[in-house]
Amino acid sequence: MSLFELTATCAFGIEAIVADELKKLGYEKTSVENGRVNFRGDYSAIIRSNLWLRCSDRVHIKLAEFPASDWDELFDGTKKVSWENFIPANGMMHVVGRSVKSRLHSVPDCQSIVKKAVIEGMKRKYRQERFPEDGPVYKIEISVLNDIATLSLDTSGDGLNRRGYRQQQGEAPLKETLAAALVYLGRWKPERMLADPFCGSGTIPVEAAMMAADIAPGIKRRFSAESWPDIKAELWNTCREECADLRKTVKTEIHASDINGDVLRYAAKNALNAGVEEMIIFQKKPLSEFSSRREYGCIICNPPYGERLSQQREVENLYRDMGRVFGKLETWSQFILTAREDFEKFFGRKATKNRKLYNGKIKTHLYQYFGPLPPRIKSEQPPDSV
Repeated sequence: MSLFELTATCAFGIEAIVADELKKLGYEKTSVENGRVNFRGDYSAIIRSNLWLRCSDRVHIKLAEFPASDWDELFDGTKKVSWENFIPANGMMHVVGRSVKSRLHSVPDCQSIVKKAVIEGMKRKYRQERFPEDGPVYKIEISVLNDIATLSLDTSGDGLNRRGYRQQQGEAPLKETLAAALVYLGRWKPERMLADPFCGSGTIPVEAAMMAADIAPGIKRRFSAESWPDIKAELWNTCREECADLRKTVKTEIHASDINGDVLRYAAKNALNAGVEEMIIFQKKPLSEFSSRREYGCIICNPPYGERLSQQREVENLYRDMGRVFGKLETWSQFILTAREDFEKFFGRKATKNRKLYNGKIKTHLYQYFGPLPPRIKSEQPPDSV
């Protein structure tokens, strides 16, 4: 079976997490660039990465990379690709693009040139002038960065953050891929209590529960490559059966609370759709009532940012309250995502570590407060034989 150059795209700042995910799937040889992780694999790698990657946005097949400082170079480089090896004569060719720091700065023109070049290249193989484009969809991406063009095929379709469980969402949703990354960065394990006192539509607790139970995030959705004739339905079925076999039952304690009862109902519905409703306790309560007698727990949350000027004073007071409430949990680790660069001033403590992440197009900071690790439970050793 052929091996492909594959790329898992992701938000800036979480490339190392995606690379680690790929290694756990068995794809050891990876290379990391800004916003992408490259690896090699066959058709099963395309399927498994789409089904299992929690923090990646999409999985692409990389087709070509070449200098493109003028339209002729872009056309000729695109035409050289053996498009007939990927796209059937009836394939619907949809071209998307982006250009950064390049002379070919007009994205619509780049898309138009690429589409013409693809058609010209396919004429050689299929020996026909017209293509009906009434078959499966093939989304071609042209990316031009510093006058270097990269052509790829999107195998995912909708972004991988579309898990299929979130039907409705709150006012400022957190992408599922970023929520999963926060759980990774929090180094949370199912043996520890997890709490999100600003759970909103429940994305962080739902993603944590799915990780604990080894539920493949893509198990309930479809992908563009499922309609491609070259990737057989039997292989998709085999990989989905693998997902079902790996799911496990695990005991854990996940608490999700919010002051908004309506959004909590959405959160509970999302947990039900994801199949993790029994793993999460949802409660309507204000931050002031948040407390726990448990030790070595973990807080992962995405509190309001106060983006509007009228909300800033209110949010600053909220951060002060968080500092007082969270400060009582001396053995807990705390991971707080916010766009406020002055968060520590109001929270009252300097973070152990501060990591820049992007929530969509919003630059945010993950303030990490590491608590002590729980003591290891010593397993009973059998007596030495005499």
